[in-house]
Amino acid sequence: MNRIHAAFLGVFAIATVAACGGGGGSGGGSPLGILPTPTSTPTVTPKCASGTASVRNALHAPQRPPAVEPQALHPQAAPTSAGQGKIRHVVVIVQENRSFDNLFSGFPGADSATYGFTHTGQKVNLQPVGLEFFGDLDHERHGWQVEYDNGKMDGFDQEFVIGANLPPCFAYSYVPHNETTVYWTLASNYALADRMFESDSSGSFAAHQYLIAAQSAGVVGSPDNVPWGCDAPAGTITELGGPGGTLLPGPYPCFTYATLATSLDTAKLGWYFYTPSFVGSSPYYDVGGLLWSSFDAIKEVRSGPDWARNVISPNSQILSDIANNRLPAVSWVMPTFEDSDHPRSDSATGGPTWVGGIVNAIGKSSAWSSTAIFILWDDWGGWYDHVPPPQLDLVGLGFRVPAIIVSPYARHHFVTHQQHEYGSIVRFIEGVYGLPSLGQSDDRAAGMDDAFDFTQSPGPYQPVTLPQSRSRRAPQTLDLQPPDND
Repeated sequence: MNRIHAAFLGVFAIATVAACGGGGGSGGGSPLGILPTPTSTPTVTPKCASGTASVRNALHAPQRPPAVEPQALHPQAAPTSAGQGKIRHVVVIVQENRSFDNLFSGFPGADSATYGFTHTGQKVNLQPVGLEFFGDLDHERHGWQVEYDNGKMDGFDQEFVIGANLPPCFAYSYVPHNETTVYWTLASNYALADRMFESDSSGSFAAHQYLIAAQSAGVVGSPDNVPWGCDAPAGTITELGGPGGTLLPGPYPCFTYATLATSLDTAKLGWYFYTPSFVGSSPYYDVGGLLWSSFDAIKEVRSGPDWARNVISPNSQILSDIANNRLPAVSWVMPTFEDSDHPRSDSATGGPTWVGGIVNAIGKSSAWSSTAIFILWDDWGGWYDHVPPPQLDLVGLGFRVPAIIVSPYARHHFVTHQQHEYGSIVRFIEGVYGLPSLGQSDDRAAGMDDAFDFTQSPGPYQPVTLPQSRSRRAPQTLDLQPPDND
């Protein structure tokens, strides 16, 4: 276990580590603590326990779930969008750590799976594990490589599993549909992308850089100290993706490359980055601010006037800005940890309520008729997904994540199978506002216009019903039946 991998696991307070053998011993520690780095490599049990309802004996393993072929990729020479002049607000809502199969298993018209396979050929039915369930999975570069297994997508039973008394084959899970009603309703009413691949094959740090800059300077490893960015302590390191899946020493996490903020400032277009604060003395402090304040890693922003002007805490300020007609051209919205959908966030309703509340607020505002909302999860979180990601460079693509597109111009009841990545959202923003390409993954990526019909007249928003309670709740007894697939 290298320094960064160990530090990452330490951030999320390892109680115990096991794999498809299930369970695990008890462990102490706070629900989310910045704890000392583990001093030894945890033991991995690389085998699903037999005799459980979620595992079938597979001496003659069935064929793997078929993958729908993605539509051909035809990016233009320069960013363009038919939404130019019609879209005046783009809102990117970023949630945490869910694969497509984990959140949308069984969604009508989408390429999803209800089972997977282990590295030994065992067929494993996906089991319901709620958003509030207190367990986590490795989702750094090492975990990705294990699960990817050279494109066989069968290493999820060999993954580091973090937590005590977890069900067997923990990575082979889906979120129960009664907890994802907000997400499924938005996806059903508007558009869903089932080929949105993470641009890199690692965790949140690099993924967030792709959403603001279409690159991460080759970094795939999260910083080994917090905050993640230019405020990190001296000596903080990252890792670079090397040939053949190797990891190389990386830079201090404070970058000088151009971002969409650079382009928007030059074009005199407004932008806000809504995030919790990472300052411990702030009333708006949240651990999400330590990890997901993406522009803290951009020296030009952190050291310049944009930091005080455009990086907004608390993140809930977006609701006031919507109500007061202050929504800028581009908004990125980061959650608090409880509202993030991140495993171990200990909340079944925080994420759907947070996301649904923002979308509902925009839907009833004057901005609705000219807004495009992208809801996506920054990485796969270690959860099973059955579609092998195309490998385009040394660091990606990574696994699929869900992406929901909500807009009066979004195609209704539509699932796009076009290959997308985070650069696709950057490209869409560039095309809508006539901005130059950043020359990174936005150059190779298809835009997002396939999820829209800009010839249709903007219709009224269809509001979603939010969960009644945002209170935390104890994990529920699991129903080990496979998800519906109709």
